[in-house]
Amino acid sequence: MSKNFKTPLITLVLIICLVLSLFPGCAFSAETISKPGNTEIEADSELGLEVVEQAWKIIFEDYVDREKLDPGKLSQAAIEGMLEALNDPYSSYLSKAGYQASIEGLEGKFEGIGAYVGMRDEHIMIIAPILDSPADKAGIKSGDIILGIDGDSTEGLSLNEAILRIRGPKGTPVRLLILHEGEIEPVEIEIIRDEIQLSSIFFEMKEDIAYIAIMHFTERTNDELKPVLAKMAQEGAASIILDLRSNPGGLLEAVIDVASRFLDDGVVLYVVDNEDRKMTHSINTNVENTGLPMVVLTDNYTASASEVLAGALQDHNRAVIAGTKTYGKGSVNLLHPLKDNSGLYLTYARWYTPDGHLIEGKGITPDFEFELEGDDAVQWAIDYLKDNK
Repeated sequence: MSKNFKTPLITLVLIICLVLSLFPGCAFSAETISKPGNTEIEADSELGLEVVEQAWKIIFEDYVDREKLDPGKLSQAAIEGMLEALNDPYSSYLSKAGYQASIEGLEGKFEGIGAYVGMRDEHIMIIAPILDSPADKAGIKSGDIILGIDGDSTEGLSLNEAILRIRGPKGTPVRLLILHEGEIEPVEIEIIRDEIQLSSIFFEMKEDIAYIAIMHFTERTNDELKPVLAKMAQEGAASIILDLRSNPGGLLEAVIDVASRFLDDGVVLYVVDNEDRKMTHSINTNVENTGLPMVVLTDNYTASASEVLAGALQDHNRAVIAGTKTYGKGSVNLLHPLKDNSGLYLTYARWYTPDGHLIEGKGITPDFEFELEGDDAVQWAIDYLKDNK
């Protein structure tokens, strides 16, 4: 059983399973980051903050309908306005519910429709439905554009706003106006939300070739991969197909752990922040790994953390990358908790492959490019591995 794919960040690097992908660990904890100051920027920042405080005070002192003022709504609007001015689709304000949803998604289960979404060309786009999820069963496909949610247009909605509208309790319906890729007339699809269990790995043997599909990188991915590697060794695997198609990313820590299962040593990626400081992330050397020949399958929806893995394996000449160029989501994000239990999801840095290739806006170019989909791409990988024993 392999995944069926079509061929374009995620603005996650946020995901809706509906979950926010901390590209997502492709996100860091804000509390662990310390930065040197910049006197000029700090001065401008202080002046700007004083102006905001001045405006806040004037509103609460002089506005005619003072009883209608809601400090919570005003502070949220101010934050959202600042983020909008950044013109960065990967930075977002998270309400209390959205912040909690982002945390729950990393734990491997949540309630929603079961699809990863991103922002592309100002459209809310499906990166991939989760296999056997309500979205998958309803006919949602990679590349679908969400034009409406419960009768309301998505035009002007941030990714986070769309996510929160689509998410909901198990058993409740949501109506999505969907434009399938390659079609000109949208269709409305009703989906009944359910609890989504995030199993991140699918494995099967294809003769003496181990086929491993990683759907996303969560806290559990490395633990799920370990017994898979043991089982394929028991079954005499001679090579590996690692399928990263439509993998939207996930936790940075998880992808480093996974890369360590296939590399003996070396750098997995570099992270460069707005001070041009380079942080090196190397493999974990105290784990069991495999040196079997590998083909990694990618497509236009292979994004974020999965691009990190593909780029590391390619730069270390550890695997052949085959398929189409990846998505090009190379932003590192910080998830900041705010005092009212809401959150701020902010682009903090960019990441680079071990050889210094920028992922953001560039993607990973395969060693062998082709437009094969589904089982045809898997068969290409099988033939390649057999021909190059």
